[in-house]
Amino acid sequence: MRVARALNVALLTLGLAAAPAAADASPSPSPDGTSAPTRAGTSFRTATEIEQGQQATASGSTGDYLYWSFPADTGQRPTVEATVKLPETHAPQTWQIDVYDGLRRRQACQYGAQTRTAAADASSVELACVLRTVRAWSEPWANDPLPGTYYIRLTATGVPTADLGLPVGSEVRVDSKDIGGSAAVDGSLAEPLVPGVATKPEEEQEKAAVLAGLEPEDGWASGWWSDRWVWTAIGGILAALAGVGGYALTRGTGRPSRVPPGA
Repeated sequence: MRVARALNVALLTLGLAAAPAAADASPSPSPDGTSAPTRAGTSFRTATEIEQGQQATASGSTGDYLYWSFPADTGQRPTVEATVKLPETHAPQTWQIDVYDGLRRRQACQYGAQTRTAAADASSVELACVLRTVRAWSEPWANDPLPGTYYIRLTATGVPTADLGLPVGSEVRVDSKDIGGSAAVDGSLAEPLVPGVATKPEEEQEKAAVLAGLEPEDGWASGWWSDRWVWTAIGGILAALAGVGGYALTRGTGRPSRVPPGA
């Protein structure tokens, strides 16, 4: 009876511990109320801001550099996808998509077609870049992705002179996968890496992120909850059950009835 009662209490506790994780894992609605951007910047400073889940479009010319920016928070693994609509007549073109973090360091893609060559008869070319998981903290010498603003640069490389200036259309979209506790580290940044954060005086550091214009829906470092908490709770409960079960198996049945109390 005692073991069964302890098991019931443990299961109830586990259900309460896992409830916040289930609520946090439910998909959040995509940002509404604002139309998707229809232009792109021409430099880091003029990069067009887009929300994750938005599909931005822009018109440009072959040979231009097109820039967008988006926020990425701790525990997210962003995927950047771009489609370039080419003119009817063109020579073979190689298009490339690059992603930079808030320090303007180029981030390597884990996988995805970051560079592709479109044949002369191709009407479009699709590119993709899956970044590494954004970490909450990193060594100064490391090149790990950190929370903050990320920049997308789309351009054609090695374009023949005859194709320079031809009109092209582009579509860009950013989505993220929440990796969870497997990517958690012991540490965090004082501020996300957003434009202007280093130029703010100390008394205004709390408002520094406003300069980026965009931030995650629940604010920066909103992913403080992770499945690490659930697995820690499960480990504690299993350890308690093992202790109760071990005690029940080893304590015996007590004093035999045939043995007098004073013996």
